Amino acid sequence: MSVRFGVIVFPGSNCDHDAYHVAKHVFGQEARFIWHKEASLGDVDFVIVPGGFSYGDYLRSGAIARFSPIMKDVVRFANDGGPVMGICNGFQILCESGLLPGALMRNESLRFICKDVQLRTENNTSLFTNQLAQGEVLTIPVAHGDGNYIASEEILDRLEGEGRVAFKYCDATGAVTPESNPNGASRGIAGILNEQGNVLGMMPHPERASEAILGRTDGIKMFESILASLVRA
Repeated sequence: MSVRFGVIVFPGSNCDHDAYHVAKHVFGQEARFIWHKEASLGDVDFVIVPGGFSYGDYLRSGAIARFSPIMKDVVRFANDGGPVMGICNGFQILCESGLLPGALMRNESLRFICKDVQLRTENNTSLFTNQLAQGEVLTIPVAHGDGNYIASEEILDRLEGEGRVAFKYCDATGAVTPESNPNGASRGIAGILNEQGNVLGMMPHPERASEAILGRTDGIKMFESILASLVRA
């Protein structure tokens, strides 16, 4: 069985081809680009909202993309149980769309950050993480200026209590420390899940860590998790 990936493309997306390449050429699945002005996702099994700078991030990261015609169907697809992964700018768009709680603000340093970071797997039972070990540390790159995840204490407590924190920034030993947090995100949160567990938003880029030629392959396990979940389904 082949999984049909749909990769949304906004004006300013710059990681759409990376996501498409991993799905199509690294894992041999069906994949197609979906332009932001389309009204329907069509026949897809999995949606990726990729990284970049949709609409130049001129208003607020993801705030304009949230009103693109295709997002109405992305929201419909997600609410019907369809799996959606938002990466970096995609995470911001999913928060702006109401599919995930909280918001992404300017990095604490007020500087753009582009480097490898370590992530600790907080939930290895989701469809995005089931091939990872609980507590497994991954090395994944980040590239963002607005990755500082914030939410009310009530929402943060709920996310942690319900196992909806997918990843936290950590050091090489797996310790979540202020020094290992690249952007000041609340409680070191790098990725979260919605209540149903079918929507993931994360700031780091697993699609940039899925080939040996890139010098890092820890992102492969996330795509393997997705495929294992959907093929079983």
